[in-house]
Amino acid sequence: MESNDQSYFRVQGGVPLSGRIKPQGNKNEALPLLAATLLTHEEVILSNVPDIADVRLMIELIRQLGVEIGPLNPDDPTRIRVAAGHDMDTHIPMDLATRLRGCVTLAGPLLARCGHVFLPKPGGDRIGRRRLDTHVLALKALGAKVKVFPDGYDLKCERLKGADILLDEASVTATENAVCAAALAEGVTVIHNAASEPHVQALCRMLNAMGAQISGIGSNLLQIKGVAELRGAPHRIGPDYLEVGSFISLAAITGGELLIEDADIDNMRMIRMVFARLGIVTRIEGDALLVPAEQNLEIHNDLGGAISRIESAPWPGFPADMTSVALVTATQCKGTILLHEKLFESRLFFTDRLISMGARIVLCDPHRAVIMGPSPLSGQVVSSPDIRAGMAMLLAALCAHGESIIRNITQIDRGFTRIDERLRSLGAKIERVDH
Repeated sequence: MESNDQSYFRVQGGVPLSGRIKPQGNKNEALPLLAATLLTHEEVILSNVPDIADVRLMIELIRQLGVEIGPLNPDDPTRIRVAAGHDMDTHIPMDLATRLRGCVTLAGPLLARCGHVFLPKPGGDRIGRRRLDTHVLALKALGAKVKVFPDGYDLKCERLKGADILLDEASVTATENAVCAAALAEGVTVIHNAASEPHVQALCRMLNAMGAQISGIGSNLLQIKGVAELRGAPHRIGPDYLEVGSFISLAAITGGELLIEDADIDNMRMIRMVFARLGIVTRIEGDALLVPAEQNLEIHNDLGGAISRIESAPWPGFPADMTSVALVTATQCKGTILLHEKLFESRLFFTDRLISMGARIVLCDPHRAVIMGPSPLSGQVVSSPDIRAGMAMLLAALCAHGESIIRNITQIDRGFTRIDERLRSLGAKIERVDH
């Protein structure tokens, strides 16, 4: 179910959540892979696509470009068929682009396939400045001619040509744009300082299945030998490891025992390491993760008794998108820890809502917060400023005493499939109220 602007969650906290749950498909993988299907006129089938608001918006945006796109079965929105054909509009719709940051991943595929794209300035979470310079510089290096307008960027080319590119930051979406553009460029492209997150790796693997020639997958140095055209191919989107991390926190701070199925174990190593620093034990059971009940929740100091810290970093470091959840988790752990979110200067501004619930947090500056726990939280009326902070506020409400009202849940629906229904299956007392 998708919320309207007046919808809210009513949450009765303090209930241990237990049972089994399976993560949705990876949102951060789904959006660039949907964009990459435009690189071929042949049919591409994507499965395990998360049925969330941002993905539905991306599908509608691609449809408005003149592409055949939709579920294979109307009753199963997780399997999407895309057939881009030979004629596409290259002006990304302004009204939709301003609501979806992920639309930027269309720039590389449309430029490579059609020789032109107009990219409006995109929307998305308000978590600080999110520059597009790296995208534009990479595409210029491949031969794009760029004109900057107040409302967006106009990029044109004859045929892109391979280049030796050093990205000025290890941007995930800029890497994805550069890889897609280079896949159809003439000659060899080398990308230095490439992002290597799991969804970047998945994109490269899908493109190789479509006939691309990409090597160095999983590293920060990618080599792409351009081909004349790509073919269709099926691809299954991997589990959302960020949602797995949220479920680990959910079980730990409510005191329940949770088995997370299809937990993407290989990509959980750093997240599990950071949770272990907070005193949270997880156990691998096949392809599942077990979070035992009644966790110790005591922060492990660094050697010599120094205050421990959690720092976000490019992959394989701790994901910036997990810092909001880590912060809430730390409020329920005994001890003091410093959280340093290095990427976005507004990510931690939601801490005022946690403080109003009783959390002991000192926001040192836009990037750093000191958390002292454990702090009993009390239910409050709060709002969701962005996808990740929205999930963090929901976790806080579920472990708080009393009733909480969470407003602006459109933000949560953007990134999480029917989260209220899935949490109720674990015993959560949560109700969606629509107006």
